[in-house]
Amino acid sequence: MKRKCATLTFFLALFFFAFDSSSLYGQISEGPENGSLLIIGGGRLDSVFYQSFMDEAGGPEAPIVVIPTAGSDDPEKSDPGFERLADAYRKRGFKNVSVLHASSKEEANAVTFVQKLQAAKGIWFTGGRQWRLMDAYFETASYDAFRRVLENGGIIAGTSAGATIQGSYLARGDSKTNTIMMGDHEEGFSFITNIAIDQHVLRRNRQFDIFEILDAHPELLGIGLDENTGILVKGDHFEVVGKSYVLVYDGTFWHAESNSYKKAAPGERVFHLMKSGQKYHMANWTRVE
Repeated sequence: MKRKCATLTFFLALFFFAFDSSSLYGQISEGPENGSLLIIGGGRLDSVFYQSFMDEAGGPEAPIVVIPTAGSDDPEKSDPGFERLADAYRKRGFKNVSVLHASSKEEANAVTFVQKLQAAKGIWFTGGRQWRLMDAYFETASYDAFRRVLENGGIIAGTSAGATIQGSYLARGDSKTNTIMMGDHEEGFSFITNIAIDQHVLRRNRQFDIFEILDAHPELLGIGLDENTGILVKGDHFEVVGKSYVLVYDGTFWHAESNSYKKAAPGERVFHLMKSGQKYHMANWTRVE
């Protein structure tokens, strides 16, 4: 009898552990412990984003690195020496600008390449195709250097492809076309865990596209960024920055009649909007009111 009771207790404990774990891990998205992330939805950007990046990096003298790898296989072809790109950041007040591009993991592992990243207080990923960033940098010494920038209290920013790459699931990561939501590259840099990030959302009428990913991976928090709009992430919180809206896909929606947020019924396609200055707690998927 005692053996039967012990066996029953074990399976009940196992059941409740599995239940608690699935609900727990389905509701946690974590940002970096140190440093900050600036994740922007693309388009023409207002000066507020560059100022925020400068402030978080440590001021105009702070060394920053711009990475244009997402733009093309050979971004230097149309901008020899990356002079135009570097000058664009100097005109915005940055005094110590480097531009680095690796076309392969071998280049991204080179000692001289990594040394420049290690000195950076801020890194900015430009737009293009996010899978190129994975192919060039993931699981390399450069990728480790990106993370050390955060560990040392610096900032990583990115717009468009440079935004999506910062999530754990790589939305629109197919190397053939950016219209495929779940393609041949599905893993991102995971600067934030358990999250999928889309961009240009309202501008390009993409607000329902991310449900394809969330249906397959309900444990993920979905974030949709409109152009000239982004989130500044510190720890497990983010604050909205910019002119338009951030769309949050966390299974809730604003219910006007009750003046509160309600949980969606299974299969409902809902999201809620956030505007500049509003904050969100990613650790438990709730807005900070």
